[in-house]
Amino acid sequence: MNDLRIDLAWLLMLAERMTPGDPQVTDWGALVAAVERHQAEIFGVPVYDTPYTRAAALLQLLVRVPALERSNVLFASAVAYAYLVASGLKVVTSPEQVRDLARLVKTGEATVHDIARELRQWIL
Repeated sequence: MNDLRIDLAWLLMLAERMTPGDPQVTDWGALVAAVERHQAEIFGVPVYDTPYTRAAALLQLLVRVPALERSNVLFASAVAYAYLVASGLKVVTSPEQVRDLARLVKTGEATVHDIARELRQWIL
């Protein structure tokens, strides 16, 4: 596993490839915030120190702060999945697991660590 850093171009590429009908960006700030959040540091110490917590932080932010005109939960789930894969992890999940995680995140009650724990279940 590596310390993968994403950028705005990567998020836009995923939005184009993974969301039906190529929805338009309605909040660029949400995308910029996602880029910054996943690599946040306090006094040089990463806030999110594993691929799981970084993917969870991305997923949580993009669900709670929609960036696209539609398909935001699908987009956020695709970003988390792609982040884990790009980090070198073997991801195996089902549509039901993705749906259940999206529902958990949408309630607003799940912490980043709760989400990361669920994402770990997707890894072989």
